[in-house]
Amino acid sequence: MAIPQKLRDELRRIIVLALPIIGGNLAMMAVGITDTIMVGWHSVEELAALTLASTLFVNILLFGVGLPTALVPLVASAFAVDDTRQVRQTTRMTLWLSVIFGACTLPIFMNAEDLFILIGQDTHIAHIAQQYLTIAGPAIIPILWANVLRSYLSGMELIKFATLMMVSAAVLNALTNYLLIFGHYGFPEMGVRGAALSSVVINFLQAIIISFYAMRKLPEHELFARFYRPNWGAFWQVFRLGMPIGGAMFAEAGSFAGATFMMGWLGVVALAAHGIALQIASVTFMAHLGISQAATIRVGNAYGRKSKADMRDRSIAAGTIGVAWSLMTSTLFVVFGAELIGLFLGQNEPARNEIIAYGVVLLYVAALFQLVDGAQVVAMGVLRGIHDTAVPMLITFVSYWIIGLLGSYVFAFVFGWNGVGLWFGLVLGLGSAAVALCARFVFLYRRISDDDQPTSPAQNAAIRSHA
Repeated sequence: MAIPQKLRDELRRIIVLALPIIGGNLAMMAVGITDTIMVGWHSVEELAALTLASTLFVNILLFGVGLPTALVPLVASAFAVDDTRQVRQTTRMTLWLSVIFGACTLPIFMNAEDLFILIGQDTHIAHIAQQYLTIAGPAIIPILWANVLRSYLSGMELIKFATLMMVSAAVLNALTNYLLIFGHYGFPEMGVRGAALSSVVINFLQAIIISFYAMRKLPEHELFARFYRPNWGAFWQVFRLGMPIGGAMFAEAGSFAGATFMMGWLGVVALAAHGIALQIASVTFMAHLGISQAATIRVGNAYGRKSKADMRDRSIAAGTIGVAWSLMTSTLFVVFGAELIGLFLGQNEPARNEIIAYGVVLLYVAALFQLVDGAQVVAMGVLRGIHDTAVPMLITFVSYWIIGLLGSYVFAFVFGWNGVGLWFGLVLGLGSAAVALCARFVFLYRRISDDDQPTSPAQNAAIRSHA
């Protein structure tokens, strides 16, 4: 059956929009991957500690990332009808909220060692993890700041510079890691602390650069003029939309964090293999996330113009691309699992073969959850495009924390499946979320009137300019 021309056009448009977003996501992930690989070459103990530390950091970060994520549909909808003031005010208040959130998280990072020991982690590994977080914790503020400005630009489909900046940061991070982790060219050998210091420097640099770019690219928005002046309406609008998004992102990441902490009960080898396999799965997930973000922008644009037909076509296009990517990555995990795991380990590592064997089996399970993981994140992106965040947050909490984590514990420790059981629980949680979120969109879509189309001259002009 032939694909309708309009749907083919939308497939192409989403791919073109998603590719630079995916590139930026992968470049951002490359920083974490580089840290994992180089720290793994330095010490398996430090790799296990980095897995703990980065799990805590990323989970807290993802809650805060809900704020800039909420900005994307708000900017896209306002831009579709040429509401420059709304674009400026929501972006400015999102920056406020992000800085406040980041500052509030610092005490958690400064006292992480006690938390790790409380949940049963090895005391030595917990101490090394604390060394990392003491240095890297403050990086959350520039990371969130830069994410807000990337979202601001993405909402207007201005993505290329942010992607180029992320790629440059990934390259620079690899260089500074080489110098600071291993102590080359006269630099001190800092191990995992070197990776933390590199993260702080690079993320502050990114925040500064993207701020200057935003001011020069769109001076008419006067983004930082009278920055101290609040707009409480925009402040609470972003908060109400962003906190549920952050909660949903935290729920998913939290289920993986729970699995990580439970994996720590199984030993250093299991934790190291889990950290590597999760890093690999996270790389392929960045493409799903990019497709989801592109869907948010395109559906948000259609929602701002009240075009039901475009909402449908853009949602279908995003889902189709997500399924195709899932099938490709599942094949990659099954065929090249050992080679992928081996990249993260030194050739002389005594536990190399044991970690590879453990990690390969985990990647087989990861191949199973590629499809449901892609479905749930794309559905989430479509729902964000129509400004629906509260109910999806509840869906994700039930799916990931109750169904997923409970399943992980039962499969791993009641049935005795160990690490594989933990990952099967993740599959169960992701599958539940995928079904519920897709059903949620269908329900809301059917409630939108077919006659609810834009009629004003301003809206029609926006359609011609921005669709």
